[in-house]
Amino acid sequence: MKTKLFLAALIVLIGTSAFASGPGSPRLVVIGQKNPGIFKVIYEGSAISNVKLTILNGADEIVFAETTKNVDGFIRSVNFTKMEPGEYTIEIADKAGKQTQKVVYTEYAPVQNVRISKIAPEGKYLLSVTNSGVNQINVRIFDGEDNLVHEKSTEINGNFGLVYNLKAVEGVPTFEVSDKTGVIHNIKH
Repeated sequence: MKTKLFLAALIVLIGTSAFASGPGSPRLVVIGQKNPGIFKVIYEGSAISNVKLTILNGADEIVFAETTKNVDGFIRSVNFTKMEPGEYTIEIADKAGKQTQKVVYTEYAPVQNVRISKIAPEGKYLLSVTNSGVNQINVRIFDGEDNLVHEKSTEINGNFGLVYNLKAVEGVPTFEVSDKTGVIHNIKH
């Protein structure tokens, strides 16, 4: 797996070398990862030097800066999940020059589909969520008189399913499923 990632990164670096700003300039590639907010920064320099990685927000304010000493290349993950959504500039500077690449960080995508299915035996319900990537869902279940009988937040990665045993719940239950974007699905079953 590491070999495949390295080869893919090398191919991207070779393919982008024509876009460098001049001979000997550092080469920078930023690749989005499966999880939203995680980016892989790939740097290749022409010689060993101190390298400064800087991240600027949309207002060109420095939100992160780090200097790595005596390197001629690296692959590093950067995590934007605690940042505000928006456009950011990732900048690499070494003794030969500077390269930048813009990235757009968006928070979790909304849950695509929520279904509740009544299953046998009596009183059991299947909650299924269609989702791509990582998301946070909050499940609240109310009894027939709108009393809260269950509440739980769960981080999911991809599709999700869970069976609830609601035999002891009075009346017809109502499921309220919300995601990190605030989208709420109310399903009375």
